[in-house]
Amino acid sequence: MKAKILDLNGNEVGSIDLPSIFLTPYRPDIIRRAVLVAQSNRRQKYGTDKMAGERTSARYIGRTEVDPAHKMMQREMARLPRNFGDTAIFMRARLVPQTVGGRRAHPPKVEKNWEKKINKKERLLAIASAIAGTINPNLVKERNHIFEGNLPIIVDDSIQKIKKTKDVLDFLKKIGLEKELERVKEKKKRSGKGKLRRGRYKKRIGPLIVITKDEGIVDAAKNIPGVDVTDVKNLNAEMLSPGGHGIRLTIWTKSAIESLDKVE
Repeated sequence: MKAKILDLNGNEVGSIDLPSIFLTPYRPDIIRRAVLVAQSNRRQKYGTDKMAGERTSARYIGRTEVDPAHKMMQREMARLPRNFGDTAIFMRARLVPQTVGGRRAHPPKVEKNWEKKINKKERLLAIASAIAGTINPNLVKERNHIFEGNLPIIVDDSIQKIKKTKDVLDFLKKIGLEKELERVKEKKKRSGKGKLRRGRYKKRIGPLIVITKDEGIVDAAKNIPGVDVTDVKNLNAEMLSPGGHGIRLTIWTKSAIESLDKVE
């Protein structure tokens, strides 16, 4: 299978034989599993304060020799730990889960391990399947990417030497991604209390540029919304299929395509 190579002006300058990894069957179930494993391994552990609800002098008194006014024996009162003293909270139940201000019965604990595991062959199959999906326009359009021309998009290695953001933007527009850049600029306000936790806005994901050597392209593209640049050695299923849904629009350099033959 052959694919054309473009220059920085979007003109065809040659062709290249695609490696056999692009013949891998599309396995959305394996890709989604690999993505969930990657997400679970980044999950931050959390838990409650071990002393929450227990910072009180409340106690249960069931001894018969205690002053009748301060004991709970032979009274129509639940035998629970209670506050004592000459205050407004006298005889108010505390500590136990069913009381106001008491501890939780089964709170989240920091000891819980959220990490999931995946077999090495399964993880590599997910990456190979996602790489093969980058040449399928139907899978790429599932993520609402807007592009012109055929897939895959392969560029000569001169793109790695770009050092200015405006030059990256000019290149993306010349290969037919102008509407895609407009799409990823839009952002949507997050609903609910998530605005307080993960940022107020949800941003869209745009094209991924895969390189073999950074000669300035990473810094040049980092301020473009939705555009990411990664080394072919660092590819994973989540980069190629964010959230495990569809396949991300991917721009390959010639050397990145050639290096895929070595990792098969």
